[in-house]
Amino acid sequence: IEKLPLPDSITILVSQHIGAPSKVIVNKGDKVKVGQLVATSAGFVSANIHSSVSGTVSKIELVTDSSGYKKEAIVVNVEGDEWDESIDRSSEIVANFSFDAKYISNKIVSSGIVGLGGATFPTHVKLTPPTGTKAEVLIINGAECEPYLTADHRLMIEKGEEILIGTKLLMKTLGVEKAVIGIENNKPDAISNITKLSEKYNDITVCALKVKYPQGGEKQLIKAVTGNEVPSGSLPISVGAVVNNVGTTFAVYEAVIKNKPLFERVITVTGKSVKNPSNFLVRLGTPVGNLI
Repeated sequence: IEKLPLPDSITILVSQHIGAPSKVIVNKGDKVKVGQLVATSAGFVSANIHSSVSGTVSKIELVTDSSGYKKEAIVVNVEGDEWDESIDRSSEIVANFSFDAKYISNKIVSSGIVGLGGATFPTHVKLTPPTGTKAEVLIINGAECEPYLTADHRLMIEKGEEILIGTKLLMKTLGVEKAVIGIENNKPDAISNITKLSEKYNDITVCALKVKYPQGGEKQLIKAVTGNEVPSGSLPISVGAVVNNVGTTFAVYEAVIKNKPLFERVITVTGKSVKNPSNFLVRLGTPVGNLI
């Protein structure tokens, strides 16, 4: 995973998750730091949004997003790279499981963690099962949702310990005693690494899966891992399962342990016309042109 150089400006959409768009709390001309809250959750199914760069808010305007619709966004001109002082930027891996479920859940909410498998569903909602339902198993999705992607694959190789700690934190929040990490068997190095690291956790197992598309889909993964089929129109919790992507799980580790909000993620840049296909750690709001 390589770090992409910072662009000249960042465009932070306030609707970058499923649910209600967040409410902007900064103004044009304001100075912001990396990790600073710039838009607050506007409901239960919504998420806090933090600046991914330091600099000056140059505009708050409607921009065309990837779906082709006009959405509100905060444009920040990049000036250096000054992070919020509360974020632990050290590379030390910390396995701290002393936090209670409410603290972990609150940290996930305040840090703006959403599903990084593609759906961007606010993670705290998944961790709050409807009344009358109970989670029995946490499934961590390492199947990668599209064949060309390798971002999660690289995370499982480079950040395996952190993913396992994140898994334990999610288990504590849900109150489950069992977690399964599903990885397709075209990633033998990831399977080997996660299996070896999980030996110290007797309540986390690795499930090697046949390579099938679209097994990265939540309901397909539940069927493959547990044998249970989620009824049409129902949620995974109806069969006692909660699914989180490995990228999300890593983000939970960083939020709870390192006090780091979600403002960057690993992105695969690939394709037949790309000379050097790579995985980059990218600040959210980076123009696609910079990636290419």
